[in-house]
Parts: sequence; structure tokens; C-alpha cells
Amino acid sequence: MTLLDTHIGLLEALRSAGLSVSLAEGLDAIAALERIGWHEREVVRTAYAATVVKKQSQRVTFDAIFDLYYPRLVGEGVAGDPGESASAEEQTGGVRDNAAALRSFREELAAALEAGDDQRVQDLAVEAMARFGAMPGRGPGLSSWSAYTALQRVTPQELVEQLVAGLLRDGADPADAERVAGRRVGAFTRLVETDARRRLAEEKGPEHVADVVVRPTIDRLDFTSARRSDLEEMRREIYPLARRLAVRLTKEQHARRRGALDFRRTVRASLATGGVPMETHHRPKRPHRTELVVLCDVSGSVANFAQFTLLLVYALREQFHKVRAFTFVDQVHEVSHHFTPGGDVVEVMENLAASTAHAARWGRTNYGRAFTTFAEEHADALGPRSSLLVLGDARSNYSDLALDTLRDLAGSARHAWWLNPEHTRHWGAGDSAARAYGEIVPMVECRNLTQLGELVHDIL
Repeated sequence: MTLLDTHIGLLEALRSAGLSVSLAEGLDAIAALERIGWHEREVVRTAYAATVVKKQSQRVTFDAIFDLYYPRLVGEGVAGDPGESASAEEQTGGVRDNAAALRSFREELAAALEAGDDQRVQDLAVEAMARFGAMPGRGPGLSSWSAYTALQRVTPQELVEQLVAGLLRDGADPADAERVAGRRVGAFTRLVETDARRRLAEEKGPEHVADVVVRPTIDRLDFTSARRSDLEEMRREIYPLARRLAVRLTKEQHARRRGALDFRRTVRASLATGGVPMETHHRPKRPHRTELVVLCDVSGSVANFAQFTLLLVYALREQFHKVRAFTFVDQVHEVSHHFTPGGDVVEVMENLAASTAHAARWGRTNYGRAFTTFAEEHADALGPRSSLLVLGDARSNYSDLALDTLRDLAGSARHAWWLNPEHTRHWGAGDSAARAYGEIVPMVECRNLTQLGELVHDIL
């Protein structure tokens, strides 16, 4: 692979992961690389990041992909260096993995972590993968390296207490010692995972690993696969997303501000210019803002998706004439009172999460019962000026679907949409009633913040 192939592959992988890298930015990266030295890998990384990364939240994804296309080393690296005379392997008679080798390695790792020797910790991460992460003899198509296996053998988390004790002996504050120990152990864990990806990229190519292993940017990460740290970052992204949407909507509304041509006023005004219509006049456009009714499933893994959608609606509440929101598992519970101006976003999240308890009586998702209850108790929420937005995966545990009830609800609203956080390939599989419900209410895939923002924009 030539240097140009590596450059093009890196940019394509970044685009696939959700970074919008234009042709001009790719050329800027080449121009920057022409003016720097290639002997410092971190300088090359910085040059690429300065030209193609637009947001700090994208940096983690960028670093992971950069490490695949521009690895720090190839092959065994430090673990396979014959000049490494003091390695744990030699101390145990050339055995790569036994109790003595593991004990010796953990002692060396603990000493490096306590000393804060970043270079040695990085080398030990490579050695950990070489010694304890190999999975030889696996079938075709299966990976022969596993970061999980290496970390299970080394168990770096068990070294935290030892590391804290060492820092306390050096006079560190207890709280600072625990924080520093956790950060250093976490850094070692990430280095092991990075080296596992590097080795897999050597086996299967960086394109394969970038597609399968590297997590996408936060705005393209699936709601259903997000970890707790990802959820916190998504919450921070909601209000910037709402502001961008609000600005975009304002510009579009200004562009469409003029109504239909007022022919009579235009002709009358043309009398001042000899009958030539130098300026057209238009009828004023009646302002219209959507009355939105949101009905969302808050069970299981779709609860995160429902909460983020409600939060985005909450952040954009000024764009709506009126908002009424309802949550359900098998019973319907109104949460409209949380959508008050000036509310704290953290408090809103806590209240929305607490509403799950009120929305469940039997603990099993039942869309049919929820639709029927909504029609019986809250039918007045829908009208000719309102839009119905249903949020959920349409998995109803093989219960009655109440299709006629949903058809009546959709018919009484001006518009109706259904946002589903599952991939379309899963619709209709198992207990999914997505195909049946999709024939009544238009159903669209909404798996991440990018899709959510576009769909809310279309609704508005």
C-alpha cells in the first residue's frame, strides 16, 4: 500500500465513521503533511487532526482510525524484540504464559504505573497482547487476537489498590491517589485495546477493522448500543443540536415568508410606473406552528431513545404551538408538565426516567393496550391542527396490536409519524409488529442523533 493509498483509505474510513471530511480538507491535509517531518508520528497525527477534525467529540474516533492506518509499530514490537534482555519472558525460562510469567509481568506493570512511566506502560501494553491475548488455531474469518482475553489474564483493575498505596507512600492526597490510579489503569486498558485493533488490522486490513471495531462518532452511535459514558455525551449534544435546528428552521421560515402573489395590489402599484410591475406584492402568510402530541415507549433499551427524543422536543418547545407528551410500557402516563420553560435539563431527565414506573403495571410492553388506553383517556389531545409522533420499536410481546384504534388515532390528527430505533432489517422479526403498524403510520428508522435531528426538522 502506497502513502497515497493510506491517505485515501484514512479519509474514507473517517467518512464512514461519521466525520464529514471534504475533498478540500483532504487536500489541506496533504499540504500540511508536505511541510512537516515524518519522523514524529504524533506530529503527523496532529497535522491530520488540525485539517479534518471539526469537533472535539470526534477526536476519539479519529485517533482510533489513525492508529489503524498509521500504527506505532508492526508485528510483535517490543514483545518480539530480541534485544529486550530484561524481559519477563527470559526470567521465566522463555515461557510466554504461565503463573510465574504472569506474576512477573504484573509486578513490572505495577512498577511502571506507579512511576508514571508512559513509554514503559505503552510497551507493556503491546507485550500484554503478545503474551496473553493470542488465540491461535481459530477457524477462518475469526480473530486470532483478543484484548478481552489479555485483560482477563492481566486484570489491571486489581492493581489499583496497590497503585493507590504506592502513591500514598509518596505523600499523595487519598482522593487524588484514587483518581490518578484509575486514570493510569484506564489508559493501560485503552492501550491494550488499541494494540489489539492494530494486530487485527495487520491480519484483515484496516478497512475491515474500521468498519467493524471502531465506534462511530457520538452523533452516529446507535441509541440501543450506547454505554453510560456515551449517554452523558449524547445529553451534552442535545442542546447544541437543538440550537442548530432552531437556526436552520428560522432561516427556512424567512425564506418562505412571502405568501401567494397578490395580483390586485401588484397591478395597482404598477400604475405608478406606467403599468410596468416593477415590484410584486404578496399576501401575508399565516403563521403556523405544530401542535405536537408525543406517545413514546419507555421500556428496556428503547428508553434511552425515547428520553433523547423528548429532550430534543423539550429543547425545541418554542418552535411548537403546544406540546403534550405521554409515556407508556403497558399503561399511558402524561409527562407534559415536565415541558415547562426554564426547566433544568438534568431534572427533566430524572423526571422522565421516573415516569417509567408510572407507565408500567404488568411490566411487559403492550402497544395495543397503550393505544386503547390513550384513545379512551386522552382522545382530546388529537385534533385537525395536531401532529402525532409515536416513538418505539413496535415490539408488543405477541399481544393484541389494536390496529383499528391506531388507525382512528392517526386519522384524527393532521399528520402522524412513527420513529423506530431499530434497524429496518429487524422490522417484522420475532415479536416486532413494525410492518403492520407501518402500513397505518409512516415508520422511519431513527437510530442516532443525526437521524433524530433530521426527522424532527422534517416534522417541524
